[in-house]
Amino acid sequence: MFDKKRVEALSKGKQKWVRSLQLKKNRDAEALFVVEGEKSVLEGLSVFASRLEILVSIDAFLQQIPSQFQSKTFTVTTKELEQISELKTPNKCIAVFRRPELSLPTNEFTIVLDGIQDPGNMGTILRLADWFGVKQLVCSKDTVDCYNAKVIQSSMGAIYRIPVHYLDLAAYLTNSSQQKFGAMLNGKNYKQTAYPKDAILIMGNEGKGVRPEIEALIDFPVTIPRFGEAESLNVATATAILLAEIIQ
Repeated sequence: MFDKKRVEALSKGKQKWVRSLQLKKNRDAEALFVVEGEKSVLEGLSVFASRLEILVSIDAFLQQIPSQFQSKTFTVTTKELEQISELKTPNKCIAVFRRPELSLPTNEFTIVLDGIQDPGNMGTILRLADWFGVKQLVCSKDTVDCYNAKVIQSSMGAIYRIPVHYLDLAAYLTNSSQQKFGAMLNGKNYKQTAYPKDAILIMGNEGKGVRPEIEALIDFPVTIPRFGEAESLNVATATAILLAEIIQ
């Protein structure tokens, strides 16, 4: 049973520390990430229990926290939670987790993201990967941080399950023997293409698409046929359409 009387209030120093993790450079330096909101935090406590650094909660949420995390739980007022939260309307709790240690990408089906900038798109692609059973993402170093607060929110828990590697894409693709398929405006109809189970699917930047040096490494450009007047598809929408065809 969770004993409220034994839970300490979060000190001003720790409040400042949690707030400092809003900056990518600080998250990177400490290899940490921050999760906000009841559902996402509780899922993290289930999946990443051993990686919890600190849990911050208002009194009203304490009874929903499993008792095993009592020693790492601290209370804040609603006003204090607003001050350390990145959300315009904070939820009831914030958790800080240690990042998982990543090994090298494996030779299995992989989504590659080249310069994706929008956190919502990144989070949605993570969620799609989770849905379709994709085990890893490989990203260019200028792709949005997967531990950005908006990415985590829109990933709906996928951030706990999908390893995300940030690599020199040109070197990674050059050294990989896997067949490389790239989503392009000009390419073969995606439904008329055979995809091996260990394919690499490359998705490009929202406005510029796949950069030329990466395009040169694509073995099979594929396209989603257009029947209307729209200039292009949202990258997350295009990823969903392609995955629904590729993952059988």
